Amino acid sequence: MLRYAFKPASKKSVKVYGRGINVSEKSGKILCKEMNGKNVVKAKAFLQRLLDRTQDLDGKYYTKTAGHLLDLIKSAESNAEFKGLDVEKMVVNASVHNGFKFMRPRRFKMRRQQKKIANVQVILQQK
Repeated sequence: MLRYAFKPASKKSVKVYGRGINVSEKSGKILCKEMNGKNVVKAKAFLQRLLDRTQDLDGKYYTKTAGHLLDLIKSAESNAEFKGLDVEKMVVNASVHNGFKFMRPRRFKMRRQQKKIANVQVILQQK
């Protein structure tokens, strides 16, 4: 059973869980910190600007992480539309947690290296 970091009211919210995504936990936390509390439209525009490389955060674009987060937000948005909620009034609450440990193959150069895997939770809540 999945546990979410944030427990909203169930009738006015939508949850999406991305498990085992190949992104860094550190970069995910940086982007989630920027997105939390923003409107869905503003959060999507922010991530799209990062993907288009027109805006950066401390000199980095975080394109891989931004792409995965944008996909999760779009999925949550379609779930909200199916539920009959007003998407433009929803606020993003996202969190990233460390995923399972995946060791690389046993080659000399790649020994003791782990793949960067994270679990991402996105919750859209209507105000």
